[in-house]
Amino acid sequence: MQLCIFNPEHDLCLASGRAHYLPPRSAREFALRDAQAVMGTLYPAALCCSAYSLPPAEMLRDCTAVVPWGWNIALKHQLLKAGLPQRLLPSDAFLEELRRLQHRSTVLPLQPDCRAIYSPEEAEALLQGQPHWVLKAPWSGAGRGLRWIHGALTAIDRHWIAKTVTTQRCVIAEPRREVVADLALEYMGSRFIGYSLFRTGSGVYKENILWPDSRIAAAFPALEAMRGRVEAWLAANITPRYTGPLGVDLMACADGSLCVAEINLRHTMGMVAHCKVEERS
Repeated sequence: MQLCIFNPEHDLCLASGRAHYLPPRSAREFALRDAQAVMGTLYPAALCCSAYSLPPAEMLRDCTAVVPWGWNIALKHQLLKAGLPQRLLPSDAFLEELRRLQHRSTVLPLQPDCRAIYSPEEAEALLQGQPHWVLKAPWSGAGRGLRWIHGALTAIDRHWIAKTVTTQRCVIAEPRREVVADLALEYMGSRFIGYSLFRTGSGVYKENILWPDSRIAAAFPALEAMRGRVEAWLAANITPRYTGPLGVDLMACADGSLCVAEINLRHTMGMVAHCKVEERS
């Protein structure tokens, strides 16, 4: 029996880094409500559930494979406590490496306009040349861990930067852009799955737009060149260490250019949308 687990709180768990992390109630309710709809689309023949609605221990002992939305130390601890055999779970060393790779600084080579900063003073220096920035916590997701800076830092901004540097090593500074669309490259290890197009608001995912790959590629002429650049970087830096699902989020800007936003070493809603598009065709 293949057990597929929907844990949309994955990014929050990475940010915490703790084995005993308890995500917010809203994240737990989302996982409980949509586990079958999301993971069942990706793996229709599997037993799908959330980490908060696991089968009894006797059923878990019969599992032959476990496929979560994303692996993290908190999920591993939860599954061990529920009775899942250790042999089906990744090592702590693998999970620590996965968390390291998910740190936003990893993808900076694909983001020439972004940089890591280590103090409020560095942020203020950036504002002298460019007044509008987005500051991002290196481990964050679902719109959390983002601050929009306009012209000057507030006392709250300075405190947030100092605290984030202490807990997550740095802050990633990204210049504000006129973004007209959000899209992604979806992979399983080094195998390209397809493109996805989606909507966001203030950094929060809203929904996918169910366009086929051909339509997405036609709408964004720079996409093929960006894909080649991303895949060369993935082959050198990520897929030798990680062979699971991953998505690379891109921003389409008003001037026709594409910029890398982030990498997600987990399943994505774009993969779910891609399955739905294929079902329709």
